[in-house]
Amino acid sequence: MNELAAFRAQIAEADRALLAAINKRIELVRALHEYKQAEGIPIRDEGREEQLVVELQCANKGPLSPAGVAQLFRFVLDLTRREIHGA
Repeated sequence: MNELAAFRAQIAEADRALLAAINKRIELVRALHEYKQAEGIPIRDEGREEQLVVELQCANKGPLSPAGVAQLFRFVLDLTRREIHGA
């Protein structure tokens, strides 16, 4: 396999892992929402969402910038809501 093909294979593998992780996250959030509904707990906690972004920025080892972390996970949070609630 040439170097270009090797890079592409590694990128494709990383993309599949990312896709699997996002699908797993959606499944977990869906289960959490069902639990919250059953317990009468508000579904959305904007403070927790912001805390999550800050924690991930602190845990990030790069090269993704802190602003990139925030943008990525705000997108993931919005995407998760749309997938679960269709909005």
